[in-house]
Amino acid sequence: MRTAAFFDLDKTIIAKSSALAFSKPFQAGGLISRRSVLRSAYAQFVYMVGGADHDQMEKMRQFMSQLTAGWDVATVREIVAETLHHVVDPIVYDEAVGLIEEHHAAGRDVIIVSTSGADVVEPIGEMLGADHVVATQMRIEDGHYTGEIDYYAYADAKAEAVRHLAAERGYDLARCYAYSDSVTDVPMLEAVGHPHAVNPDKELRKVAETAGWPVLVFNRPVNLDKKRLPAPGPTITALAVGGAAASVGVLLWKSWRNRLT
Repeated sequence: MRTAAFFDLDKTIIAKSSALAFSKPFQAGGLISRRSVLRSAYAQFVYMVGGADHDQMEKMRQFMSQLTAGWDVATVREIVAETLHHVVDPIVYDEAVGLIEEHHAAGRDVIIVSTSGADVVEPIGEMLGADHVVATQMRIEDGHYTGEIDYYAYADAKAEAVRHLAAERGYDLARCYAYSDSVTDVPMLEAVGHPHAVNPDKELRKVAETAGWPVLVFNRPVNLDKKRLPAPGPTITALAVGGAAASVGVLLWKSWRNRLT
């Protein structure tokens, strides 16, 4: 049976929040104000220092939804494409690049499962040589983001996406790997036979120690121009979980959100 390695993105493959990393290019492109850039920088700082528990992720979701409402989708994709290497290259962990290479060499698919938006995660996944991407889907109407979310790749929804992909592509989950820094990804980590905590937050470290999961420390960002990455698969499939799993993800997200309110 086939196997795969599932990677969270933020603070696992890259050292920052991918959703906030493009704030300065977005300002230069006229999408956000200087004040919003400062708010993004503050949110990035809080995220890096405080981790990504459920409360923090909910605040991040609300902030990004408000920030992106009304943005022109084509402009966003153009800015990301033009500034991708400048923004992302300096913050990719060398250790993560090495793991991606090792998993590909072992014949495993590499799949990024990220809460950040697909228009940011897809290009990053392609640059890193990932085979597939599962990411949050922002609602689009008339070529603009509405500020609402159609599919939120978060917590239980990530685990559901992993299980759906396993059923669809024939992955033996008992032989698959998963990597994340956040306690919110415990469901995804528990879905595979080889879970790993990477730069774990306080709560995930406790879970990993109790469960006997390996704890990895990534601290060496690398310029990707100096690394030889394996070629990506034929296509980078955003939200590769299919329509049915997307519906499940939306329901899980709405259920979790309702519990917060």
